[in-house]
Order: sequence, then C-alpha cells, then structure tokens
Amino acid sequence: MTHVVTQSCCNDASCVQACPVNCIHPTPDEPDFHTAEMLYVDPRACVDCGACVTACPVGAIVPHRKLDGAQLPFLEINADFYRDRSRDGLPVLAPVPPRLKVRARPTPARVAIVGSGPAAMYAADEVLTVPGARVDVYEKLPTPYGLARAGVAPDHQGTRRVTRQFDTIAAQPGFHLHTGVEVGRDVTHEELLRHHHAVVYAVGASADRRLTVPGAEAAVPATEFTAWYNGHPDHAHRAFDLSHRRAVVIGNGNVALDVARVLTADPDRLAATDISPAALAALRGSRIEEVWVVGRRGPAHSAFTLPELVGLANAPDVAVSVPAADLDLTGADETSHSLRHKLRLLRELAGRDAAGARRRVVLRYLLAPERLTGDGVDFARTALEARDGAVHAVPTGEVEHVEAGLVLASIGYRALPVPGLPFDEASGTVPHTAGRVTDADAAYVTGWIKRGPTGFIGTNKTCARETVATLVRDYNEGLLTEPAADVAELEALLRSRRPDAVLGAAYA
Repeated sequence: MTHVVTQSCCNDASCVQACPVNCIHPTPDEPDFHTAEMLYVDPRACVDCGACVTACPVGAIVPHRKLDGAQLPFLEINADFYRDRSRDGLPVLAPVPPRLKVRARPTPARVAIVGSGPAAMYAADEVLTVPGARVDVYEKLPTPYGLARAGVAPDHQGTRRVTRQFDTIAAQPGFHLHTGVEVGRDVTHEELLRHHHAVVYAVGASADRRLTVPGAEAAVPATEFTAWYNGHPDHAHRAFDLSHRRAVVIGNGNVALDVARVLTADPDRLAATDISPAALAALRGSRIEEVWVVGRRGPAHSAFTLPELVGLANAPDVAVSVPAADLDLTGADETSHSLRHKLRLLRELAGRDAAGARRRVVLRYLLAPERLTGDGVDFARTALEARDGAVHAVPTGEVEHVEAGLVLASIGYRALPVPGLPFDEASGTVPHTAGRVTDADAAYVTGWIKRGPTGFIGTNKTCARETVATLVRDYNEGLLTEPAADVAELEALLRSRRPDAVLGAAYA
C-alpha cells in the first residue's frame, strides 16, 4: 500500500520532515517547491509507515485503498509526478532546517507580530523555538487566523483543519494574542518597538485588484463574497442578488472556483459545514442554476490549481463543462506535470453533456470583459497569439453578451501600504532583504506583504522561517535595541485606548 496526497494539501511540508524515506517531494530545498501546486508521494519509495498522515495538518494524505471516488484522480497524479524522475542522488532523509541559535542578551527575544494569518502564526512558531522568547500577536479582528478562517471555502473542511495547528502554536508558552487592536490606529510602530526588540508585519494582501472597464462598480469583489459566506464581521450582513438564473465570475483562480462551487452546491450539504447561517439561508433561496467562470486567455493560463479543478469536477450534483471551441492550447507546456493533468481534465470536461443537470458550472476562455451592463457583461472575444516569447490575448472584434444577475470580480489580491514602511507600488510589496525591511527600524515582513499574493497556506512556513532567521541574526549581532519598557505597560495603554480589545487572552 502507498499513501496519496489529495486535494486539501497546504504545502507546509510537515510531511516531508516526518517521512523516514524521503519519498515526498518537492521538498523546501528543491527549486520547484515554491511553484508546486501540491506535494506528491513517490509510490516506489513509500513504506506505508503512516508518519506523513500524522504530520499533515489538513488530513490531505490518505492510504490508496481508502481513497473515495472524488480522491481517486490523485492516485494517478501522484504516480505520474515520479515517472520521469530519478531518485539517484537523493538523500535518505530530507534536509532538516537548522535550529536557531541565539546569543544571550539582557532581555530574551521579544517580538511583536502584526496580523494573525498563516504567515503570522508560522513566524510566531519559529520565534518560539528560541528559549525564553515572547511573541505578541496583534490582530485587528475579533478572531485570528486571517484567510485561513475567512478565505477558505466552508466545504473545504480539510484545508480548514490547519487552524488546529495554529491553535497548537497559540497554546505555547510565550505566545500572547491581542485581538481588536489595529496597528497604525490604536498603536504605532514606535510604541511597539519601545516594548519589543522587533516588529514583524504579516498583514497579507487585504485589497482586491479591481476591474477598470465601464460599469465595473457593479461587480462584487469575490473576496467580499467569500468573507460573507464565511461570516466575516465586516461582511456578515451583506445582501447579494441571487434571484437570476446565471452568475458570472470574472477571473479563474482558486477563489473563483470556490465561489462557483458554493453558488451551485446543495444547501443541505453546505449545512453540514461551518458556513455563515445568514449566507446559508440566502443560498437556500437562490435561483442561480448556472455559474460562468471566465478567463481572458486560454486553458493553459488558468490561474486555478490542479487540486481545485479536480475538486470542482467531482462536486456532487453539479455538471462542469468547457465549450470545445474555447480549448485553444497555444503556449501550453505539456511537459509540466500539473498543467498536463489540468489540460487532460479540461478536455474530458469539454466532452461532458451538462444537459439536465440541476446546476452547472461553465469554464469559459478567450473572453475579456469590455463593459458591465444592467443585465450582465459584454465580453470581447479574444484569440491567442504567440510572440516575443509570450502568449498574448488579442481582440477578434467579436462581442459576446452574457446575461447575469450577479457578477463577481476575482482577478487577484493586492497589498496596501503599511504606515511608516516603504512600499513598492509596482509589486504591491514592502522592499526587504530576506525579510528585513529596507530603511526601517527593526521592521520585518513575511507572507504576501513580503513576496506578493503567491503560494499556498503552507508556503508561508518557509517564508516565515527565512524572515525569522534574519531577525535572529540581527538580534545576535546587537542590531536590535533592548526594549525600554515591559509589555504590561503597553497593554495598559491599549486598554485605555481600546476598552473592547481582548489582550493577552489564550485562544482556542
């Protein structure tokens, strides 16, 4: 028997370190780790010990005989990853990251972390490997964990299990969570530094990229819609028009597929998840029968990952299809493992008959939004053209009008400037060197504010490890000033400013 990595893989590589025979790849030290859509178990080397199952924080690894129908495609996906890969030269065990070594100083390491999403929690975990270290996490919302809580679809229960790992991190000695505190409004960077050696910003990319076509204001940002069905306090009481037969999602990343899946799911199935009760009630009354997920370029440039496509294609009671005319594969590199399987599945979907299905998801390509109208979207039909080493979507002059009552824009995230820190508008990131902010006093970054909105939940683990290693090196070299006051003084100040904040309480 071998084990198989399935859809909910978060790429945090806990399984890599647990495996006694180094059969899970890519590992964090391999060049394709940061672009891999998931990790893969080598069926030739797996010894069926189950260590990876225990280590995985999201329950993504399953013995192959226990795969259900929706998971079966991952058996071939895992095996195919290794067909052209040799194990020659691989170490018996995957390399283990070196432990942080800290020079004794008058005050043990004391670090403030702004934000409490995955990047923040992994950074806290790294800092707390230092003996005597203290971490204070400042979160502006009443609850922690950022997009791991508010951005993961409610029917992805496996992925949501990663919050249990964060609960374990939060239970460590030296961890202190402060909710309802917004840095920049309730407390300044300078005030944090008066009480800590350093401040790590893990604030993510909290803004949406916006459409710029006429009528774009009528489109709902998909991230607001996901926040609504996840019960985010800023969006819990929103209302959306679910009274028409069709909805359109512009963009085709993982969030777009999440939205399409939730809009077409059987509400009785959603009731078994932790979806917002208000959203569930609205979806029970929904008249939406069909959701279009629309991309400007061709299938080879789909922004969604292979695991998400497999999950959508196997969604119960929903027909997923692709018009055969949209399958322009110009620029497709079918030597890429994930793209090869993605295109294979899209070809299968192009042959499926969606007639008679209760609800449908249609993946459309080669359509660029031109104008939002009162009853839908005008799309310009595009064609793919390879030139200058790249594939371009060029207008054909044809226009296709798509009627829809609800139009959602899902074209990506963008970070906002952090008060007091430099900001690169082009990349939407804070300039840094290995996590140390350029031209800022004892400031560090990790997560999307550091590298842009790329990677997966677990990618933040290796990202945070690099940042904290830089911070500890600076601490050892005496580059971080000793705190002038105890954190208790700061907590008293915050209580006077934010009586409703919850300071230093354990969270579980």
